[in-house]
Amino acid sequence: MQSLVEKLTKIPLKQGQRRKPSVVYSLPESAGVYVFFKDGLPIYVGKAINLKRRVGSYFDLDLEVKTDRMVKEATDLSFIQVASELEALLLEARLIRKYMPHYNIEAKDDKHPLYIVITKEKYPRVTTVRKIDLNKSFSSSFGPFPAGGTVRSVLKMIRRIFPFSDHKLGKRGCLYSHIGLCDPCPSEILNIKNLKLKIQAGQKYKKNIRNIKKILDGKVNNLQRDLEKTMANLSKQQMYEEAKIVRDQLERLGYITQPQMPIDFYMQNPNLYEDVRKKELSELSKILNSSFLILNSLHRIECFDIAHLAGSSPTASMVTFINGEADKTFYRHFKIKKAKGGDDYDSMREVAKRRMGHLGDWGKPDLIIVDGGAGQVKAFSSILLDNKVDIPVVGIAKNPDRLIVGDEKIRLSGAPLALVSRIRDEAHRFARRYHHKLVSRELIPK
Repeated sequence: MQSLVEKLTKIPLKQGQRRKPSVVYSLPESAGVYVFFKDGLPIYVGKAINLKRRVGSYFDLDLEVKTDRMVKEATDLSFIQVASELEALLLEARLIRKYMPHYNIEAKDDKHPLYIVITKEKYPRVTTVRKIDLNKSFSSSFGPFPAGGTVRSVLKMIRRIFPFSDHKLGKRGCLYSHIGLCDPCPSEILNIKNLKLKIQAGQKYKKNIRNIKKILDGKVNNLQRDLEKTMANLSKQQMYEEAKIVRDQLERLGYITQPQMPIDFYMQNPNLYEDVRKKELSELSKILNSSFLILNSLHRIECFDIAHLAGSSPTASMVTFINGEADKTFYRHFKIKKAKGGDDYDSMREVAKRRMGHLGDWGKPDLIIVDGGAGQVKAFSSILLDNKVDIPVVGIAKNPDRLIVGDEKIRLSGAPLALVSRIRDEAHRFARRYHHKLVSRELIPK
């Protein structure tokens, strides 16, 4: 059986030269892991949010001595594209642990994986322990994580959204309390003399802990809905400073909504990301063709979603997927101007009209997906018909997930469901992000 290293497609480098290889310019601008090889052995593994930019930086003139030496020694380069920054973190740690590359500063050789734990104290701490140290003194544990660097990255991302304490109680606030990452600090809560303020601070801290649990449990969508309601209620009570804090928390939650692929899958097949995308597109095309919706290609798919809060501040989003992958250069927001708030059909017609006005400069999609049922599909399609534009339009309905093709409702599963759900969820996320921005402008004075 081939090892992962043998499965990777290697890009030859001219040893000793620092000229940027032409292939670097064609690398994807998405998250992934890259590997530098010397004579077939990995000498450095790194992660990137943007593979093209990060790998390209290794061929700049101004490099540290150690990095410069590594690049000059390298004979080959490979990369593995993944779906998110968190997946890149996990895969990088796994590869470093497995191959122990010479130039990786933080090679991991721990025998016991790390867990994120929440203690049972009055003001719970969020910290990390080894598997052998897990015990009943923790109210919750999450993991295992293959490397300490991964755990620190996860906690760092969460802490920026919901501050927490990782230290035992002291006489004064910790260092993190001064930069907003332990707020309110349990040590400071103990020193509050006013009983009412002390109770309020304690409740605020414990609410942060509950929200952190939801994130680590994968209940991000529920958390987002709760925060939306909280922001609206705070604004109605004219508690604008508190509403701004919740708004910022909502904006920072977006990255967590992406589904994660088990890292073992990438270890077995480094081309997994590309293979999965091809399978998704192929099987979706077969389903549509079987419903007499003939498509020559699914190269470009656009998805539209309407967002509003009880009919107020209606907005729409357009997200674009090229070959099954999100391409944010073609994302667009629409502020609904004419349709009445809450009327999704009129809103869809308005957005369709505006989209048809940009076929020349934005390009023409092979398929349009609208988030909704037959009514939304007919509303959007009617505008295309009026403009004599031939683009297939389908809908996606939830519970259960069904594809709306004309009068037909098709139950989805497997690869096609994964693709359509990912596109729909991204359109929903993008619409809500813009909607939150508009609502906060209206509800929260500057």
